[in-house]
Amino acid sequence: MSCRKTRDLIHGYVDGELDLVKSLEIEEHMKACDDCAGNYQAIRTLRSTMSDTALRFEPPANFEVRLRSALRREGEPNARPRIVRWRWIVAGVSLIVALTVTWGVAALLTRQSPHDVLAQEIVSSHVRSLMANHLTDVVSSDRHTVKPWFDGKLDFSPPVKDLSQQGFSLSGGRLDYIGNRPVAALVYQRGQHAINLFVWPSSEAPTSERASISNGYNLIGWHKEGMAYWVVSDLNLAELQQFAQLLQ
Repeated sequence: MSCRKTRDLIHGYVDGELDLVKSLEIEEHMKACDDCAGNYQAIRTLRSTMSDTALRFEPPANFEVRLRSALRREGEPNARPRIVRWRWIVAGVSLIVALTVTWGVAALLTRQSPHDVLAQEIVSSHVRSLMANHLTDVVSSDRHTVKPWFDGKLDFSPPVKDLSQQGFSLSGGRLDYIGNRPVAALVYQRGQHAINLFVWPSSEAPTSERASISNGYNLIGWHKEGMAYWVVSDLNLAELQQFAQLLQ
């Protein structure tokens, strides 16, 4: 895909409006094109930046009183020197505010939410597993086969649940790499929809489920008992939330 085509479609990609084929083509292009990748990151951060309350300027409480007083003095015969000084003060304050806002926008544009970075990485891993036909390293619907397979391959033992009675069948597991560390990827199936469950140790406090959408995929993440859990799939959000609740 060319840079021009990517620029035409990048907003639809950010909004999750493109089909899987187009999304993958854009992702492959951005891996080799720093300009388009930078443009993509700028669009994503700019959208969240504009709603940041840190960019709002609140005038001092006495600003209106001072302004009215200055306007009254404008009609006085000997007020011109003071008015000139006041205009310079207003111009200086305006310049400071403009520079502060510009600096704030620039700083926020270079700052990306850790949650967004992690979600993008998880979706990319999910898509790669589908593209390369590499969903599983160990193929089994028996959790007593899948769980021991990870022994010696990871520095933790991932919990593996059998949810076949609830309509989510275990397909197997594989090793993956998320957040700069090896993680367990457990694969479940719901009809024609593959679900990747990523699990790794975490020092974060327990949290409730947090759902999001990235590039057309539904994600749900939470922390519990020293572990981080993320599920991702093109399954509808209601059923994916049911799956997440069953895991807990």
